[in-house]
Amino acid sequence: MNERVQHGAQVRREVLGDAHVDRAEAKTTEFTRPFQEYITEAVWGSIWTRPGLDRRTRSCITLAVLTALGRPEEIAMHVRAAIGNGVTAEEIAEVLLHTGAYAGVPAANAAFAIGQRVLDELDSQEG
Repeated sequence: MNERVQHGAQVRREVLGDAHVDRAEAKTTEFTRPFQEYITEAVWGSIWTRPGLDRRTRSCITLAVLTALGRPEEIAMHVRAAIGNGVTAEEIAEVLLHTGAYAGVPAANAAFAIGQRVLDELDSQEG
């Protein structure tokens, strides 16, 4: 395993959490293994580790792009990651609102609904 894969695996766990990564790895098949290896090395090991942006900023950008593309399953995961990276609920709302102005109200509306559901789940786990 090369250094980018090792560092990518570490960053992926730090951002998404062990439970998420363990579930993804448990579902990996011979067919999906090359893709899992690719995202671990290229996305987590080459992009998320770059020094030009901090993780909070990367989380905000990721939420904006996922909202614009209409990827609800990824939005939920990255709302959790953003909270873990220190992005507040208010900042997440601002990212989604700002994205709505440029990517469309329907996309932002769906992302707000997902974001609220995740924030409610996180609140109920704390209390």
